[in-house]
Amino acid sequence: MIRVTRFISIDETEIEESFVRASGPGGQNVNKVASAVQLRFDAARSPGLPDDVRQRLMGLAGRRLTREGVIVLSADRFRTQERNRADALERLLEMIRTAAVRPVIRRPTRPTLSSKRERLNGKKRRSEIKRGRGAGKPDHD
Repeated sequence: MIRVTRFISIDETEIEESFVRASGPGGQNVNKVASAVQLRFDAARSPGLPDDVRQRLMGLAGRRLTREGVIVLSADRFRTQERNRADALERLLEMIRTAAVRPVIRRPTRPTLSSKRERLNGKKRRSEIKRGRGAGKPDHD
């Protein structure tokens, strides 16, 4: 079990990894070793995710989410397979942690009487400044 938060854990068997050849750094080794990782996590059917977290996670995944509800992450930043595996897994866990945070619901409030007065006084001061700029007399004779 992989512990994501205090309340959310996912089973290692829910994460599927496949390895492909990576582009980028690696020298002559890059054409021989499959160091890039493609991580797949079935968010739609994961028993370890509460429904509200699942919905937020699927929204966060964006275009990394397939029609079947599988999140696909690719990692090829590093030269070694181990570091790419760790990178992909950490990105998935961070995405789940972000989805686990409930959004704060904004409660609309009314402005206080003093804040209304302050706003109107500011508008009045500004209009006085602008009125004082007046057109004045033309310079030409």
